[in-house]
Amino acid sequence: MKTIKDMNLENKKVLIRCDFNVPIKDGNIVDDTRITAALPTIQYALEKKAKVILFSHLGRIKEEADLIKNNLAPVAKRLEELLKRPVTFVEKTRGEILENAINNMNEQDIVLVQNTRYEDLNGKKESKNDPELGAYWASLGDVFVNDAFGTIHRAHASNVGIASHLDSCIGFLIEKELTALKELDNPEHPFIVVLGGAKVADKVGVIENLVKKADKILIGGGMAFTFLKAEGYEIGNSLLDEESIDFCKKIVKAYPDKIVLPVDVAITTEYSEKEEHRVKDISDLEYNEMGLDIGPNTEKLFENYLKEAKIAVWNGPLGVYEFEKYKQGTNHILQFIVDNNIKIILGGGDIVAAASTSGYKDKVYHASTGGGATLEYLEGKTLPGLEAIK
Repeated sequence: MKTIKDMNLENKKVLIRCDFNVPIKDGNIVDDTRITAALPTIQYALEKKAKVILFSHLGRIKEEADLIKNNLAPVAKRLEELLKRPVTFVEKTRGEILENAINNMNEQDIVLVQNTRYEDLNGKKESKNDPELGAYWASLGDVFVNDAFGTIHRAHASNVGIASHLDSCIGFLIEKELTALKELDNPEHPFIVVLGGAKVADKVGVIENLVKKADKILIGGGMAFTFLKAEGYEIGNSLLDEESIDFCKKIVKAYPDKIVLPVDVAITTEYSEKEEHRVKDISDLEYNEMGLDIGPNTEKLFENYLKEAKIAVWNGPLGVYEFEKYKQGTNHILQFIVDNNIKIILGGGDIVAAASTSGYKDKVYHASTGGGATLEYLEGKTLPGLEAIK
């Protein structure tokens, strides 16, 4: 697949689809990780004397009020600070103002286009890959670079739509993501998978695809209780994904030596941090108790498998990470991974956010910037944003 290094960019209008979908509170960016991740591709295009036109979405646009909340202006400001050069922010997604701004560009100028999902307000033209919109955006440039890994699993006008009309390639961020994830296509063994998060239903495709390759799948988080229920344990008021019980039974029966479940959990009687909590064996839960984190014996069990791993992948926290009391399991395993230099890929979304909060993100082998994109890759699905470039 062509990368940005394969393209002639000099004096070309280079459209770069970035992922600037960053958290913003009161007009201030809370976490600029996704912006800094896009810088190598942008800086390379500038070095090659391109005219750089940046596209990104931000949040979802369902009503007029979302336009104010999800304005890309704070991103333009942060880009100027990071790149140490002016960024022309165009408040429009189409029309004469945008066209003039682009047509008046010199080499090494930068234009940031307003949130592509502004086009979703009337008919979801961006999200539904409206052909006219994709063709219009493509008409603004000479070359297209897709560097938004976080949306590569979606067919939108700003990725698939543009790529359908222009000479296209991937940027450094997507290249880095794919290089890491491809190691899981034919992994070295032992290959260990760690899965957490709330619902089994969200991970069915991942489990079905990876259970054939993995030596062990270590399951924590809320989803563990659906597996435990399927195995006949009393789970009290713990999270239950009832529709997935039959799936859990089927997987455990088919791969009894591969699925590893918690042996103890941190329990309480109310979903909050205020109630006292204690650790219990999973066979001792009462009807009014709920498990909100893995216990110390489960931590040791998981560590015994992870320390032998040649490569591992982890998606989803092992406890209710929003609560300080129930970060223990996730943080303990992250610390163990870092201390023992275990080659692990954190599979996007909540586990990367958890690792970032606790200071481990930059210490692991790879932390993916894509949540849904990483999950769909792990499921073995086709990624439309990539297919359009192929």
